[in-house]
Amino acid sequence: MSDYREIAWQGLWKNNPGLVQLLGLCPLLAVTATLTNAIGLGFATMLVLIGSNILVSLVRDYVPKEIRIPVFVMIIAALVTCVQLLINAYAYGLYLSLGIFLPLIVTNCVIIGRAEAFASRNNVAKAAFDGVMMGIGFTLVLMVLGACREILGQGTLFDGADLLLGDWAKGLTIHLWQVDTNFLLAMLPPGAFIAMGFLIAIKNVIDSKLAQRTMPANPEPAVTRARITKVS
Repeated sequence: MSDYREIAWQGLWKNNPGLVQLLGLCPLLAVTATLTNAIGLGFATMLVLIGSNILVSLVRDYVPKEIRIPVFVMIIAALVTCVQLLINAYAYGLYLSLGIFLPLIVTNCVIIGRAEAFASRNNVAKAAFDGVMMGIGFTLVLMVLGACREILGQGTLFDGADLLLGDWAKGLTIHLWQVDTNFLLAMLPPGAFIAMGFLIAIKNVIDSKLAQRTMPANPEPAVTRARITKVS
């Protein structure tokens, strides 16, 4: 169980693909104008990540090292096509909203990176769990970024929820305040880049506070310990 706790900690916080590894920044900055888009892209990426980790782990002993990357890319591309067709069939509005960034999941460094660094070296159970944790970690970053941009940009939350969940979800939109014109800086990619910088800074501050708590209150200098040993 300690291995699985470490995998969860790595994916959700310590080695988060969005905040630490800084992978998949193109869709992360471009698509997260609303929370709905962020959830949709995060969910699609997570499905592909879990599926690719499982399949790569299953075939890892049968694929020659010389061609492993092309094989991994083919697996990822097949899964992305399946997810794209599902979203096109059941959430067409979201499909149009995500646009080119949906098929570009194939080139997302998070997926190919986990396939090469983890799934190709571990069993199916650990590979699947790693896909779940990395996917959740990436999705959470997308959701926080999308929520911040949507609130600052247009004063709402869950705008366009019907694109993801159907017509019944139109009532889920929360209007926090009325704005005459949208705050374009928050809605455009430069605003996402600035917001992402703040999120990374907040994570670094939290990590610094946690590190200070784990350090001894008054660590004894090494020179002092050496002198005490010599005198005694």
